[in-house]
Amino acid sequence: MKAIVVGGGIGGLATALSLHAQGIEVEVFEQSRTIRELGVGINTLPHAIKELAALGLLEELDRIGIRTHELIYTNRFGQEIWRDLRGVDAGYEYPQFSIHRGKLQGVLHKAVLERIGGDKVHPGHQLVRFEDTGGPGGGRVTATFERREGHDDVTVTGSVLIGADGIHSTVRKAFYPDEGAPSWNGLMLWRGAVEGKPFLTGRSMIIAGGMNAKFVCYPIYNDPDTPGSTLLNWAVVARIGDGSTPPPRREDWSRLGDRAELMNHVDGVFTLDVVDPVAIINSTVDFYEYPMCDRDPVDRWSFGRVTLLGDAAHPMYPVGSNGASQAILDARCLAGLLAGGGAVEDALKAYEAQRLPMTAEIVCTNRKGGPEQVIDLVEERAPDGFGKLEDVATREELEAMVRGYASLARFSQSDVNKPGG
Repeated sequence: MKAIVVGGGIGGLATALSLHAQGIEVEVFEQSRTIRELGVGINTLPHAIKELAALGLLEELDRIGIRTHELIYTNRFGQEIWRDLRGVDAGYEYPQFSIHRGKLQGVLHKAVLERIGGDKVHPGHQLVRFEDTGGPGGGRVTATFERREGHDDVTVTGSVLIGADGIHSTVRKAFYPDEGAPSWNGLMLWRGAVEGKPFLTGRSMIIAGGMNAKFVCYPIYNDPDTPGSTLLNWAVVARIGDGSTPPPRREDWSRLGDRAELMNHVDGVFTLDVVDPVAIINSTVDFYEYPMCDRDPVDRWSFGRVTLLGDAAHPMYPVGSNGASQAILDARCLAGLLAGGGAVEDALKAYEAQRLPMTAEIVCTNRKGGPEQVIDLVEERAPDGFGKLEDVATREELEAMVRGYASLARFSQSDVNKPGG
């Protein structure tokens, strides 16, 4: 068996490593000319870290990231609404990591080069078309890529083609040509990272605000050569439209943000004791903007010997720390099923049956705020703050939102710590 993976992001590289670990030949094709360590901070949840640990990557993750200790939800005045221990500090067998997205991608890329070989990774290759010849046993998939350097075509044949090529997936578009652009909900996300002083435990994460504006901050790297300093990741989400029109600018993780536009939603909005959002943002040289977009869940990912994975299959709003985590889970599930010895088509159907319903529900739940519904609820009921939290929302209400989301996304302790879970 040979697998063709389209896309060299976190999902595509995790897929390549997982297939290789199962003894399946694999090649990766990425449209960008280089696989660069782009982006800022993300969180990866214990169920995904469990899978990366099985690939032998835990030591590298510890070197470049931070094991998240706690997550604190507050209103925009800093009044605490919910506090949770995270990862191993909460009793999980595996940690949650706060980590630079590009550094995580770099760890995966390095492992792919070392284990699979540089000749199996092809940057600068844009998928043009593919053909599934079908047929049990002897069926093949032929993919044609345009090489960015030289503009000539490269044709590759394999047993299965996996579209891990993101929210603007070429593979998905072939199956859903009339789907149109991603859906925008009227919210803009700005993200950046800057050196700063550790706050609280030095491994704490805070999410403050509510429906109209949220501020997120957590550390993602401690340089051993600069004690007393940490790389802080921050994000602001604010409403700039009602979602009835396309976003003002195309979805692009590398698009620089406008400071004046951003500060309209920060300055005078947040009053927090543990961090100063204005100071953190003003000390950041470059930061990025991204409209909060996703796509409606579809009924199928798999067509013959071709399937979708990660953001190509289930693009979701970046709440609940689930985007990269779910792509990693996709990769591990798919590789195990393809290695089962049955027909490729049957393996892809089984993968879809396992992964599509759950991720579709996560997409829809993230549209409602995911676990961050706890601060949305409190802001709706007490927009000017509260005297006693219990007068605004019961602990049972809040716990149902947080624990319910963990159960939905399969990262509750019972899911992650069980053997083979």
